[in-house]
Amino acid sequence: MGYIIKVFISFGLIYSMQTKYVIVLGSLLSGLGKGIVTASISKIFKFYGYKAMPLKFDGYLNYDCGTMNPYRHGEVFVLNDKSEVDMDFGTYERFLDLDMNGNLSITGGKLFSEIISMERKGGFLGRDVQIVPHLTNLIIKKIKEVASDLKLDFLVIEVGGTVGDIENSYFIEAMRQLSLTEKTMFVNVTYIPKLDVVGEQKTKPTQIANRNLMQLGIIPDILVCRADCKLAKNVKEKLALFSNLPVENIIEDVDIRRIYDLPKIFMNQNLDKILIDKFGLNKAVLDKALVNKWKTESSVKKTNLVTKISVVGKYVNLHDSYASIIAALEDAAIFNNTKLDINWIESEKLEDSSLVGSLLDDSKGILVPGGFGKRGIGGMINAVTYARKNKLAYLGICLGMQLMAIEYARNVCNLKDANSLEFDNEAEYKVVNLMEDQKDIKLKGGTMRLGSWPVQIDKNTLAYSAYGKEMAHERHRHRYEFNNEFIDIFEKNNMVFSGRSPDRKIIEMIEWDNGLGIGTQSHPEFKSKPGNPAPLFKKFIRLSMDVK
Repeated sequence: MGYIIKVFISFGLIYSMQTKYVIVLGSLLSGLGKGIVTASISKIFKFYGYKAMPLKFDGYLNYDCGTMNPYRHGEVFVLNDKSEVDMDFGTYERFLDLDMNGNLSITGGKLFSEIISMERKGGFLGRDVQIVPHLTNLIIKKIKEVASDLKLDFLVIEVGGTVGDIENSYFIEAMRQLSLTEKTMFVNVTYIPKLDVVGEQKTKPTQIANRNLMQLGIIPDILVCRADCKLAKNVKEKLALFSNLPVENIIEDVDIRRIYDLPKIFMNQNLDKILIDKFGLNKAVLDKALVNKWKTESSVKKTNLVTKISVVGKYVNLHDSYASIIAALEDAAIFNNTKLDINWIESEKLEDSSLVGSLLDDSKGILVPGGFGKRGIGGMINAVTYARKNKLAYLGICLGMQLMAIEYARNVCNLKDANSLEFDNEAEYKVVNLMEDQKDIKLKGGTMRLGSWPVQIDKNTLAYSAYGKEMAHERHRHRYEFNNEFIDIFEKNNMVFSGRSPDRKIIEMIEWDNGLGIGTQSHPEFKSKPGNPAPLFKKFIRLSMDVK
């Protein structure tokens, strides 16, 4: 429970190595980048050879974020084990090159669901169930179980929301209690505004936020200060004075273009030394080769090449809705030694076919990502048509593959009324249909085809040239699939079915026969990493670069 017991029988001794905890809190504003700070601290521990993992708490009462609107919450990230989790998990996986599991995501909904279930089973022996101690004890128990099961040296815990939110107050109290018995360090991510009117950075909001945190019984060990420019010396000194900290523990987190540079930026300010000293890790040795490898894999190379990609989606006004799409495109661009120019297009704008050419002009590749619902579908289909007719590279992700099939059915197979059951229940040709095992499902949360599934790839296809093997595993999140009743007519019109489930029942990938367009039912962006891009994204960027 939170520590690892190693028994040395020959000496008759028991040696315990206790997991240590870093708690990352946020004050003043949401969206300051606590997830990136959490990932960076975990990465720093990894540079020193320690086993560290992040854990995320979200205060909402949803069981998970699977039923949330991307406009409200950003991307829903899917793990191998079918968990639908916060988008920060994508950041964690990309930074650490590790696969997370659902136990690392704790939500208010999960906690209250579990404690109510325990109460209904008589688990509290007739006592009145309270936030303290019962809920806080459950939180601490779950955290220590994760640390023990994964045999962690460090668990870096990100507390979602901001200090003062009702939704996370009980979790912050649990962290205070955890610190009474475990080696724990608190990091407060705050914001230092600079008012143009007065021309100076203001510390008062952070002073007040720190005071509120101290009233909860927590004194931060480190202040990570988000700002749009470097902190003035007197600003750092004032923050240190009112936070009971040495000035060295005031860490700058200034706006940067590449988030992967943040661990090194923190280390340049000796954050690694502060962590090591705090936990008494006197023998810790930095693995410089690992640091250099990270820098090489995540850095943009110097090049004059620029590749313009149009992303045509339903949620483009909030780029967080496509966080993993962006990361996968960037990973693939770095691998192919080209700069990336993303042209974001709201799909509804393309429903006016007269605007398609001008909005997609100069694009070398078009990507249509996943999504749900009928809005903007016509514009996406127009984008698919434009890519196919103008011989541009095309990548369709989940919904993007389904629309690729609908477009081909209408415009090549001459099935003019072709559609998806999701959009038109009365369509004559339902080339995209509800999956068979979804037809009797009533609940919405956690019931889609989720998690990692095998994909069998046919040789002599674009998909095979991307993966270089006949079997791949990709993460999925969908209810609808290609309707196998239409395979014959599609094949007669030269559509290539290049990937299927091993039992051959589910179409996983389709391709145009010109070798420029591919659609996948999966979400390969969820597995892309710096230095190891998702194969289909890597191929897509390469094809886009070759478009004349």
